Amino acid sequence: MPKGIYHVPVAKNEPILSYAPDTPEREAMEEAIRSVYDQVVDIPMIIGGKEVRTDKKVRVFPPHKIDHTLGYYYQGGEEEVRKAIQAALAAKETWAGMSWEHRAAIFLKIADLITGPYRYKLNAATMIGQSKNVFQAEIDAACELADFFRFNVQYMTEIYSQQPSSAPLIWNRMEYRPLEGFIFALTPFNFTSIAGNLPTAPALMGNVVVWKPSKTAVYPAHVLMDIFREAGLPDGVINLVFASGPTAARVVLTHPDFTGFHFTGSTAVFQSIWKMIGENIKTYKTYPRIVGETGGKDYILAHPSANKKALITAIVRGAFEYQGQKCSAASRAYIPQSLWKAMKKELVSTVKGLKMGPPEDFTNFINAVIDEASFDKITTYIEKAKKSKDARIVVGGGSDKSTGYYIEPTIIQALDPHFVTMEEELFGPVLTVYIYEDDKFEETMDLLDNTSIYGLTGAVFAQDRFAIEKATERLVNTAGNFYINDKPTGAVVGQQPFGGSRGSGTNDKAGSILNLIRWVSPRSIKETFVPPEDYRYPFME
Repeated sequence: MPKGIYHVPVAKNEPILSYAPDTPEREAMEEAIRSVYDQVVDIPMIIGGKEVRTDKKVRVFPPHKIDHTLGYYYQGGEEEVRKAIQAALAAKETWAGMSWEHRAAIFLKIADLITGPYRYKLNAATMIGQSKNVFQAEIDAACELADFFRFNVQYMTEIYSQQPSSAPLIWNRMEYRPLEGFIFALTPFNFTSIAGNLPTAPALMGNVVVWKPSKTAVYPAHVLMDIFREAGLPDGVINLVFASGPTAARVVLTHPDFTGFHFTGSTAVFQSIWKMIGENIKTYKTYPRIVGETGGKDYILAHPSANKKALITAIVRGAFEYQGQKCSAASRAYIPQSLWKAMKKELVSTVKGLKMGPPEDFTNFINAVIDEASFDKITTYIEKAKKSKDARIVVGGGSDKSTGYYIEPTIIQALDPHFVTMEEELFGPVLTVYIYEDDKFEETMDLLDNTSIYGLTGAVFAQDRFAIEKATERLVNTAGNFYINDKPTGAVVGQQPFGGSRGSGTNDKAGSILNLIRWVSPRSIKETFVPPEDYRYPFME
């Protein structure tokens, strides 16, 4: 069979559609949304390519219309998780042995299916299942996810092309093997792109995966699994299970073939799983790779020279897009007194003008938070601020869960820079601001650095270049993604590889070659063409 050294298509970011009135995509999207509402879907687990159902059905409903049923999924237990592991291991040899270009072709096809015939279906599942407006769904489910697949394929070839030098009479080669066992991917509700990338990045590199999505994001996971199968992903390579986190962990983390963990979620969950891995370290055939992106207490720091209107826009978009339910969402801001005085009225007016409601109404900027537990947690913090002498509500503060989990976009002013909402992650439409004296910029950077355990994203706003330089250097460990005169959200695959350290994770940069290299085990191969036939060296004469 003839062979070749193949070049994959050059990865380019997927263009974002506008969904403006009277555009073809607007009409197609509205039809897809109607279709989601008009049917009740049956969502089985997919294990070894087979649909698996149990006697425990769980209702799926939109966070913004809690009385509407979208469908039902089937809750699994330890038995289903064990079967998923068995199916993954059974598929391992043939998948790892497949030529890389055929693996690449599957994921390039997935990208084209997502941006083509499945674009509106996947966006609609994300919009309605996660209460996300059309623009947020488009940049997430369609564009970013397709970008992950296309750029990851390109990064894979770059990894394979990294080869050692060879001396005379010797040929040195580097082989990038998949890891020896199976990968466990535990994915969040807030980004369909992350839910799609976490199991597929290891799979692209020849690994097999057990995938457990968030219970509040099974609908788009179901659509993604259909796309994977249509693209030709072999049975058992990725196995979709719906089980509780503790149930899955008991089975996965005590299995000798567990070899890697790919995670996005809370810091507490990540730390508990890391602890369990450590406790079971003697069980495993090899040291597991642990890759995780966790929480954040992301910030905006404004210098007195900052552009007022740019800062207001960054606050509104950075803090309140997708109800603040982004790992990167602005959650705290440090603003100088003079600027706060100049911008407060306009900021309050802008926030009050944000329209809130279900995502099928395209005029709504704010939708519902993901579930009742999240609603209750966020509103508890708001109530603390209302009652505290160390904080005041600047705007918002209202909430209602009678028909959906709606919380008004809320700005809290902290009179104490260590007020609880300045330090703890809320994951909702709440921003806390601390107003500092104009001449205390450097002291405020120290305060910002020492306030939070996290280090995910952050932004500085200034026109003064010396201030920008100081902030960039002083805040070097506070954010894995640092923004200058821009909001701290919206990382783009291939442009701003995403991830942070400190309490925010392992900083393995999703959407970059750095992440993919974690899912291979290199092997050096040395071949000597003319081996020596005498053991003696010249020095022995």
